[in-house]
Amino acid sequence: MQQNIIDIVSLDMEARGIGHLQNEDGSQGKVIFVEGALPGERVAFQSFRKKAKWEAATMTELLRECALRTKPQCAYFGVCGGCAMQHLEPSAQVAIKQRVLEDNLKHIGKVKAETVLRPIHGPTWGYRYRARISVRNVPKKGGVLVGFHEKKSHFITDMKTCEILPPHVSAMLVPLRELIGSLSVVDKLPQIELAVGEGQDGLITAMVLRIMAELTPDDEEKLKAFADLHKVQWWLQPGGPDSVHQYYPTDTRLEYLLPEFGIVMPFKPTDFTQVNHHINRVLVARALRMLDVHAGERVADLFCGLGNFTLPLAIQAREVVGIEGSTALTERALQNAQANGLAAKTSFSCRNLFELSVEDWVALGKFDRLLIDPPREGAIAVCQALAGLSGQQADFKPKRIVYVSCNPATLARDAEVLVQQAGYVLKSAGVVNMFPHTSHVESMALFELPQ
Repeated sequence: MQQNIIDIVSLDMEARGIGHLQNEDGSQGKVIFVEGALPGERVAFQSFRKKAKWEAATMTELLRECALRTKPQCAYFGVCGGCAMQHLEPSAQVAIKQRVLEDNLKHIGKVKAETVLRPIHGPTWGYRYRARISVRNVPKKGGVLVGFHEKKSHFITDMKTCEILPPHVSAMLVPLRELIGSLSVVDKLPQIELAVGEGQDGLITAMVLRIMAELTPDDEEKLKAFADLHKVQWWLQPGGPDSVHQYYPTDTRLEYLLPEFGIVMPFKPTDFTQVNHHINRVLVARALRMLDVHAGERVADLFCGLGNFTLPLAIQAREVVGIEGSTALTERALQNAQANGLAAKTSFSCRNLFELSVEDWVALGKFDRLLIDPPREGAIAVCQALAGLSGQQADFKPKRIVYVSCNPATLARDAEVLVQQAGYVLKSAGVVNMFPHTSHVESMALFELPQ
């Protein structure tokens, strides 16, 4: 039987190799996305999904190997859906993500940065301080499974270790399986939210049990014994998000630190914090250098969360206004500002930033600098509001904007508005390797008004 063979020229956003079939006349034909293949390789493939202009396929044989291919460190790579790029040398992963960012800016935003920033990268293993881990009792596989979903599946990977989780958490997976298997709520516990933070005596590992039934006294004894042995902080979520509460022990709290700025921020394990604390510290420091805030200036931090950027900015600026879409978040951010002695230089506002108008922006007052750190949807309404400032209102445009993005496509879309309509110049852009071995592309960009 004749093999389907293709040469791979690039990777897509899901870390699949991209190649093209040739038409009979020699012209470029249908696009083939091949899982497991890398640029520069020749592979045999088998398609599992066919469309008019493209096919999705798996690699059946590696005929010519790329020099950047490496042996995956994790025994479950290829089965577990948590990582997509462990077969590619880490520095090459960063280079490919940089290309993804540049291609999105060029093809979606039709813009190009004057300077490409040096990538921010750090530890490639044991970095993931936040994770949502699924739980399922599967008697046919020997009992309880605790881990990430299998690739393109609702099944849970039968994993006993995880290379991207901190080593002490990875070593806890098997004991955790045994613990949950011994509980009366074993079939009523679908998920664990993991968060690792700092405490007075080092790292603190918090786990939120999403439980759908009451714990028995025997369950409670087992959970407390496990917590004492493994230094785990248990939280329970018996209902919706508001039902989350600390269960045991109750005399410790989670914190994450920004040591360069002397900032300590308490958080709950269900709060949004960056998964990679090492990279976050470098990211915050670079963002502040790029924004170049002066002591007399007023700064806005949009999608401010718990104050990850707001509080360091308040050390440098006259005033920082943090804006979020949740009153609960802005109240928590204010508490963090008070705890760090920065309440006098910060204020927080609850607004729907996805529906921000020109009038809304003007009503906030003039800002000299602006930091935007939106979710994957981006900040199109904010950018359109800035583009709509004209005449006397044009003075309400911040002189400099740092945009931190978790989605290069929406960053590129918003960059087009800022450059083509609002009159900014894209001075620099670069990637932040927040999630090594995954196809996730975090990035940041600097926009300036011409002098």
